[in-house]
Amino acid sequence: MENKNYKNDKQFLQQHFQIVELSSGDKRLLVSPDLQGRVLTSTANGEDGYSFGWLNYDLIASGKFLPHCNNFGGEDRFWLGPEGGQYSIFFEGSSGTDFDFKDWQAPALIDTEKWELNTASKHSVNFTKSAELVNYSGVKLNCKLDRTVTLLDNAGLETQFGLKLPKTLDSVVFTSKNVLTNTGDFEWNQNTGMLSIWILGQFIPSDKNTVIIPYKKSYIAKINDSYFGKIDADRLKVTDTALLFKGDGGKRGKIGTPPEVTIPIAGAYDAENETLTIVTFSFYNQPNDVFVNSMWEYQEEPFKGNVINSYNDGPLEDGSIMGPFYEIETSSAAANLKPGESLLHTHTTMHFKGDFEELNNISVKLLGVNLNDI
Repeated sequence: MENKNYKNDKQFLQQHFQIVELSSGDKRLLVSPDLQGRVLTSTANGEDGYSFGWLNYDLIASGKFLPHCNNFGGEDRFWLGPEGGQYSIFFEGSSGTDFDFKDWQAPALIDTEKWELNTASKHSVNFTKSAELVNYSGVKLNCKLDRTVTLLDNAGLETQFGLKLPKTLDSVVFTSKNVLTNTGDFEWNQNTGMLSIWILGQFIPSDKNTVIIPYKKSYIAKINDSYFGKIDADRLKVTDTALLFKGDGGKRGKIGTPPEVTIPIAGAYDAENETLTIVTFSFYNQPNDVFVNSMWEYQEEPFKGNVINSYNDGPLEDGSIMGPFYEIETSSAAANLKPGESLLHTHTTMHFKGDFEELNNISVKLLGVNLNDI
């Protein structure tokens, strides 16, 4: 879309979806019940400001639904795992065990169905949806999803994260609180399969964009960089404290961190657009917590999955491309829930735009990474 800014994105989206706008001064964001309460885009500078979310303009403008999945974009969308394996909700057991793309289908609940808009105020909005999902093993999982998106002001940011922002730095921060409830009549466990809350944020790539994922070393767990084939050495650098992953939309690849190495924060620095994005989320890592495995295979260890993922889009073998975009994703632990019990997963997105030194100060404080080193 030419002249991409928040105002133009807003006008475009209003032509196709019901839109709820949250605002606090020049901080704005757009949410839609038509797209499962997802945050589509945000800005720190009012109507004419930079628009942070990646949007699939061609698909949105077509007014059509595609087979398999409708990748409309958005900075924070509510998905559920697992994607692959014998407890997958994206494959049917009758399709066999090959887990081919032709059999892969995003559930309508998190792809095309509208969610109920419950309440909305200037700073917050709430949605809900109930459904029955059937996993690859044929188990029916009845659930209710609740989602609240809240726009934070600077005072809330300073209270929650201890950040004192200079007046010259532009920022917008929002949080989604996502709740999954077992509305069935049996406990979800490792025998029945369990769901997980999976939040995906899609952002605009650039040739000078680097995803930054701090981690802690572990002798019993390894970083997963083989989702779509091994990542090239010039696209992924592993330092003693962080993963540095190229987020340029130039080559398809995905990485993930298991719970043993996970620190609940990730980010991306785009030197071309002078932006720093940081994502934090709830991560308890209790002794009994397990995480669903989303690899497209019949799994020996279906509950040895990842917590943070980052995906970089790129051309497929036939030359087509979904984006380009890059993603930062977070997942809850597997929902070991008895009937009536709920699981909460929070996911906070922060965007900062301004002077390099000011951005670097935030990166060092929150990510522990000096931007001069990347």
